[in-house]
Amino acid sequence: MKIAIIGAGNMGLSFSKSFLKYELIKPEDLQLITRNESKISRISKEFPKSKISIFTDVQKLDADLIIIAVKPQDFQHVAENFSFKLKENQMILSIMAGIKIDKIQKLLNHQSVVRAMPNSPTLLGMGITGYTSAQGIAFNELMNIERLLNSTGRSVYLENEDLLDGVTALSGSGPAYFYYIVDAMIKAGTQMGIDENLSKLFVKQTMLGAYHLINNSEKNLEELIKDVASKGGTTEAALKTFEDSNLKEILQNGILNAEKRAKELNG
Repeated sequence: MKIAIIGAGNMGLSFSKSFLKYELIKPEDLQLITRNESKISRISKEFPKSKISIFTDVQKLDADLIIIAVKPQDFQHVAENFSFKLKENQMILSIMAGIKIDKIQKLLNHQSVVRAMPNSPTLLGMGITGYTSAQGIAFNELMNIERLLNSTGRSVYLENEDLLDGVTALSGSGPAYFYYIVDAMIKAGTQMGIDENLSKLFVKQTMLGAYHLINNSEKNLEELIKDVASKGGTTEAALKTFEDSNLKEILQNGILNAEKRAKELNG
């Protein structure tokens, strides 16, 4: 399989690294396309055997799969400035937030489109990607796509494309929510006089341990919370403050607003 990635940013490059790491494609069968000429040198050093191109210079695209990894706000401009013609047997995989399959099909005048929403832990091969496809995509073609997506972590096929905006808000944007909470916890630690590096250690290890407990315990989240929050204790005091401030509702509303923004990106 030959793959071209239009948009050699963080996500496009992390996908490329995963494909090569697991030997799903040969380096010489990978083409990375950027609009930013200043990035060419750095990308070439990271991918010395692959073809690195400037978008405006690409007159022909010799690839079985074309991954579109540009910012959704830039997609219309990119689509209107293709200098090459898509072939019927080429597959498009979009990893743009919000842009629906029918819009991609219309702007590219091309029917074979799969839409996916990964998240930033794909950089470590620990991401999760929700994906769906246009009608008429063969099962074996979807399996090839899933094999590529699974190299970056895990993937889940969704029959209903509308759910992808929710996936974008939940897991696509999700890492930032955890970073936000972790940052608040670290800063609380420093306010209590704990050295910043030590505060980071306590918070990161606590987060890691909590993740493993969620994954390995048969108890639900409410039960796990009760295990920590003894009556009249320190945890109960913190949780009461969260409840009084409607923190859970605030977080939920933030995620719902992220979904709303994903829908707006389609225009």
